[in-house]
Amino acid sequence: MQTSQADISAPLPSEREPLLDRAIAKAMAWLDREQTEEGFWVGMLESSYCMEAEWLLAMHFLGYEHPRKVDLVATLLAGQRADGAWESYYAAPSGDINSTVECYAALRSTGMPADAEPLVRARRWIADNGGLRKIRVFTRYWLALIGEWPWDRTPNLPPEVIAYPKWLPFNLYNFSSWARATLLPLTVLSARQVVRPLPEGRRLDELFPEGRDREDYRLRHDQPLFSFKRLFLATDRLLHGYQKVGLTPGRELALKACLEWIVRHQDADGAWGGIQPPWIYSLMALNSEGYDITHPVIAKGLSTLDAHWSYERNGSLHIQASESPVWDTWLTLLAMRDCERDFTPGMERALDWLLDNEIRYRGDWAEQTPELEPSGWAFERANLHYPDIDDTAVALCVLARLPIGLRNRPRVKAALDRALHWSLGMQSRNGGWAAFDRDNNKLILTTIPFSDFGEALDPPSADVTAHMVEALALLGYSRSDPAIGKAYRFLRDEQEPDGPWFGRWGVNYIYGTAAVLPALAAIGEDMNAPYVRRAAEWLVGCQNADGGWGETCASYMDESLRGQGPSTASQTAWSLMALLATGNRDYDPLLRRGLAFLIDTQRPDGTWDEPYYTGTGFPGYGFGARLDFRDERTRRRIAQGTELQRGFMLNYNLYRHYFPLMAMGRACSHFRGR
Repeated sequence: MQTSQADISAPLPSEREPLLDRAIAKAMAWLDREQTEEGFWVGMLESSYCMEAEWLLAMHFLGYEHPRKVDLVATLLAGQRADGAWESYYAAPSGDINSTVECYAALRSTGMPADAEPLVRARRWIADNGGLRKIRVFTRYWLALIGEWPWDRTPNLPPEVIAYPKWLPFNLYNFSSWARATLLPLTVLSARQVVRPLPEGRRLDELFPEGRDREDYRLRHDQPLFSFKRLFLATDRLLHGYQKVGLTPGRELALKACLEWIVRHQDADGAWGGIQPPWIYSLMALNSEGYDITHPVIAKGLSTLDAHWSYERNGSLHIQASESPVWDTWLTLLAMRDCERDFTPGMERALDWLLDNEIRYRGDWAEQTPELEPSGWAFERANLHYPDIDDTAVALCVLARLPIGLRNRPRVKAALDRALHWSLGMQSRNGGWAAFDRDNNKLILTTIPFSDFGEALDPPSADVTAHMVEALALLGYSRSDPAIGKAYRFLRDEQEPDGPWFGRWGVNYIYGTAAVLPALAAIGEDMNAPYVRRAAEWLVGCQNADGGWGETCASYMDESLRGQGPSTASQTAWSLMALLATGNRDYDPLLRRGLAFLIDTQRPDGTWDEPYYTGTGFPGYGFGARLDFRDERTRRRIAQGTELQRGFMLNYNLYRHYFPLMAMGRACSHFRGR
């Protein structure tokens, strides 16, 4: 291995090491330049090309001529792989059948002829990879909406779900927050079986090479004869039969209630749920029920497309699946505190903006926890209905570490107390915390035909739980506190046999392990305990020859790839922070190599490049928790490979910046012996 230009292999002096000093100063200056006038920081949120494709299809459905439609077409063409497919994350081992079919349909909807070279390549790839019978439920809905798939061969979504009683497992609020917000508008479209067909000359006949009548429209399944999955498939056929003959009493009342729910849940910026699927489906559902595109609700929903939800890169226009200003800003402040930066006017402006965004509205979470006073922070700037426990945990960490004068201000103290009380009330019975709801873990929901996408549930995870434990420790809670005691037992139970923890919201075992080890250190755990050493040694074994760490998204389906992948700035930082939390000086040479990687790869302007996706939306397991690869039945039911065609992976463009800054700041403290 070549000697690093940033040679920090020698023992560090008592003062800050100059190379780290300079790297931190450059990174801090970059943040100062990137702060918005309002006070927050935000990075682009990259995902799959389904986002742009679905918006093009929605524009056809709505009859809406976006002034930059041609730029969205250019985005899709630029994202096509050489083999003709579109992938679900950067450098995926193969293309994604759903992304490819949706991109193909979107390009055809804009008038691109079937014999155009990009479409010929895409069509060949689709045929070589199983054709339309391989597509997921959501892609089937999209084809049904444009007249290319029979509605009676899509899962039936009865709008009556809005009135199901709480004791019924299929109650709306037993679905995860994102599934719930997506399901409601789809019930309207499904019940009405709305079709806005593509015009002649743009239809997808060429994707049915043996003719539409001979296409296999059946939903895929690999389940025993006597199983819930088989039962619900039969029930789905029965529901379609009843709907066809009009045996749906109370249907209009249910549809009216769904529409009222949708309108009531529109975010302040015009979107829904802070994410793309409920936003786009809600617009189409309302439009299908008579809301013209000039109606204030629809117009507001469309206007936000051109605001903070879109971004340009290399001459192409991208539309985000979500946006992350609250998350990015809390983590930026945490990184600055890790570097012992005094509170600057810019940091105070950021804090004021964040306090303004505390959620004081009783959202969907209150259906299960009505006793709690509203608080917390959402991921996005305008999402009142879904505060995020993970965001709130990081907020508590920052508020706990404010200078004493700031922390004692009445406004800050009141927000901290409310958020703490709300967070404690959201702890699940098993001791863990989920992202949005408490005890959101009814597995039967994952067996209905609708649930063949990402995750239908939001059960507790090790990473969110660890962040909450670390926050509570900073606020003075100890191992003797019941909340931490239950969470500690949950974390111990979640550890893998060889040491690491699964990463639900970041890729993957590196992320999970990097969340848990600092939390254990914060509550005073013996960091030489065998189970802690096992986790640390697992990380040590994952270090790459260049000194960095990386883990591919493919590790969610191939356990041999856990902790393996090209080095990235964010994953290197996570690994460094995990090893630093152990306080073990034996790891100092490895830490220095990791820091050298960060220093060597820092750009002249102070930030880092990171094309790889290190954020996780959905691993694609359906039930939201880690997959036990040892259970062949469980693995067989997940209809995806390392392409993650049921998953949804993300690239947070500021992860590459504030996490390395955190790691370097903590390393300075470590090497100074604090």
